[in-house]
Amino acid sequence: MKDIGIDLGTANVVIYVKGQGIVLNEPSVVAIDSETKKVLAVGNEANEMLGRTPGKIKAIRPMKDGVIADFEVTGAMLDHFIKKAIGKRLIKPRILICCPSNITQVEKTAIVEAAERTGARKVFIEEEPKVAAIGAGLDISKPSGNMVIDIGGGTTDIAVLSLGGIVNSESIRIAGNTFDSDIIKYIKDKHKMVIGDRTAEDIKKEIGSVYNNDKEEQMEVKGRDAITGLPKTITITQEELEPALKENAMKLVRAAKAALEQIPPELSADIVDKGIILTGGGSLLEGFPQLFKEELNVPVFVADSPLTCVAEGTGVLLDHLELLEH
Repeated sequence: MKDIGIDLGTANVVIYVKGQGIVLNEPSVVAIDSETKKVLAVGNEANEMLGRTPGKIKAIRPMKDGVIADFEVTGAMLDHFIKKAIGKRLIKPRILICCPSNITQVEKTAIVEAAERTGARKVFIEEEPKVAAIGAGLDISKPSGNMVIDIGGGTTDIAVLSLGGIVNSESIRIAGNTFDSDIIKYIKDKHKMVIGDRTAEDIKKEIGSVYNNDKEEQMEVKGRDAITGLPKTITITQEELEPALKENAMKLVRAAKAALEQIPPELSADIVDKGIILTGGGSLLEGFPQLFKEELNVPVFVADSPLTCVAEGTGVLLDHLELLEH
């Protein structure tokens, strides 16, 4: 019997198969023929096409802000990834899917239906920050406070956990993709140059930072001149980019403060002792641990494998699926 866990993210889909570990980690991108609606490529192959497709081929992300934006395409994407992860399916798998903590019942139902259409025998839904905490190695079963900030592609989930459940959570639609958009806007406003999402992401990974540091890193960026329409190359520095990213980073800080203000003082004391764990790809943006530490006055650590924490957490839960049968 195959049990599989899926971190269905806005930016990436990560699949964990019980007994095998993580078997797939690919971008949540699908290339479709806009006339026939036929799926042409999924995952890595489709991602290569982003921003580079001819007229009738569209490369799209069917997940937006952690929820399904295009039901049909998400179904096709899930089907493709599950087949790739577990081969030709004679066995109907049980699937555990993780989603942001504040999604509506309608959005939850849409995720379950999309998974059921792939031939799943049973579908379980769990909240992402809880699974991320388990994947980061936290023991959330004890009567003691743990805090996780899971910065994904489309949403950031902030949660305080105790006794195996979420005491308080906050989900904000500011995350990795938001910082890409901030970079695109900054370069257009300041340098009058247009760049695409892929380039913005490269800049973020290379020289993006949300905290003043003394590094003098810079990067050459190629794009299109917004005025002449011709190719253009500029050099940007980490220092000039930081204020453009700081504004949204501070919104995450304020949300974390709000979450801390609403919990019992005993749990606050636990968090001061243990610190806050950052998970998700967005937590790799330079300066986040320092920024949270300075603003919240508690120790802050990035999980050992922030990109795969949620999928690894599903691996732990797959061993105890009977506990989720409610």
